Amino acid sequence: MHPVLSTDVLAKLRRPRPYPAVSLVMPTHRREPDNAQDPVRLRNLLASAEKALQSDPDVPRERRADVLDQLERAVGEIDLAHVEDGLVIYAAQGEHHVWTVGRTVPERVVLADTFLTRNLVAAQAAEQPYWALAVAADRVSLWSGGPERAVEFTGDGFPLTRSLEDRDAERKERVGDLPSTFRDEDTRTFLREAHQALRTVLASEPRPLYVIGEAPALSALEETGRLDHGTMTVQRGGLADGPADAVHRAVEPVRSAREEAVATTVAAELDTAQGRREFAAGLDEVWRAAKDGRIRLLAVEDHYRDVVRDRGDHLEPAAASDPDTRDDIVDEIVERALETGAEVRFVRDDALVETARIAAVLRY
Repeated sequence: MHPVLSTDVLAKLRRPRPYPAVSLVMPTHRREPDNAQDPVRLRNLLASAEKALQSDPDVPRERRADVLDQLERAVGEIDLAHVEDGLVIYAAQGEHHVWTVGRTVPERVVLADTFLTRNLVAAQAAEQPYWALAVAADRVSLWSGGPERAVEFTGDGFPLTRSLEDRDAERKERVGDLPSTFRDEDTRTFLREAHQALRTVLASEPRPLYVIGEAPALSALEETGRLDHGTMTVQRGGLADGPADAVHRAVEPVRSAREEAVATTVAAELDTAQGRREFAAGLDEVWRAAKDGRIRLLAVEDHYRDVVRDRGDHLEPAAASDPDTRDDIVDEIVERALETGAEVRFVRDDALVETARIAAVLRY
């Protein structure tokens, strides 16, 4: 399964495919006894996808066989003992992708010429991802993290490594010219390379940044060039090699404090917008503003979901068992808001009780 979900990856997943591009989406469970139902649910969902492919006259026989094979390969990669709250499977001619996400998703099978990405987009936005750069004299690693976990990023030159062996160290020590590790010019060059690699990643995937290392390492890295505004540091050594859970634990207190501050700012922006009448609240109002591309800031409670029926000019509440309902309308609004350049912030449950759990600051 894919460990890192980035904007670049999402853009590639959105590209049109030869029909059919198959999307399987289902809720999963992290713990017993609820997770006992996941294997049965997955088998039933796969059977539904196979039936849809077999009965679709627009799918050529060879392509059908290829896509079915890709589905089987995808399912073979899934370890249901280590899933989160949702599972997303994509299969098309010559390719398959599997994602586990920390946000519940509705169960569905979709055949189209593009993958159904809105649940992935919303899951990424809800996770509020960050970068963590762990610095040592011989290794600089980059970690993609969120509230639940961190995983090492291996791309754009990361991790950077080098040997600390200095063939001339004995002579330097005799003449008193052996500098401390982080004052050594080779180390400074190494950190400059790391700094440049980091800037490349941040340019393509901007996120909050945390830099982890001992004080001399943090100081030496800062001297190589200015870090992005808002970068926060964690003075702790020994994490350039991980493990992932230790990186996550080191960042989590600082990240949580930052998110609390952001939540306070979001609440203040919503109050100000309400006074200026640049404000939308409730699913129907926010949905219409999202369709028009008018949202500048979208705020959604963490676990808010709703089932509605689309009446064209408005949404109305519906039961999950009703036909023609939309059970991931919140994810659709999140995706649309992001596509039109809005900032999306997920806030704690019950933080938006007075605005029906979803609200927006409008551009006009």
